[in-house]
Amino acid sequence: MSLSIDLHKHSVSNTNEEAIAGRTSGLIGLEETVTWRARHFGIYQHLTVKITAWERPVMFVDVMQQGAFKSMEHTHKFEANGSGTVMIDLFNFKAPWGWLGQCAEFLFLEKYMMYFLTQRNAAIKAIAEGDQWREFLKE
Repeated sequence: MSLSIDLHKHSVSNTNEEAIAGRTSGLIGLEETVTWRARHFGIYQHLTVKITAWERPVMFVDVMQQGAFKSMEHTHKFEANGSGTVMIDLFNFKAPWGWLGQCAEFLFLEKYMMYFLTQRNAAIKAIAEGDQWREFLKE
């Protein structure tokens, strides 16, 4: 479900996120890209990511190709846990602008990104555990 472009759009609707280039719907796969347009901090931004690693069903990695960060790598790991699955997000990023970017990371950006990912994952969890999941796994 974390590979679903449509579920991603649904899970972060508060940022008006839209897939505007590359894979724009369905499930993204290895070596594919998607460019997102989203509003963060009141400003519309673009972020292009590429799926650079994928070991189904245990992990995949998306890496920023272009965007507001100096760098960004997001590893999604999945581990069986009883009758369910635990998803572990490893999100590494660097802000641009040298020491000014480091200050932004410390003062608010790390908290903002943690909140953003927590909200996104809560939406994915709710859909995965309910009846809606089928509509997001259509190809």
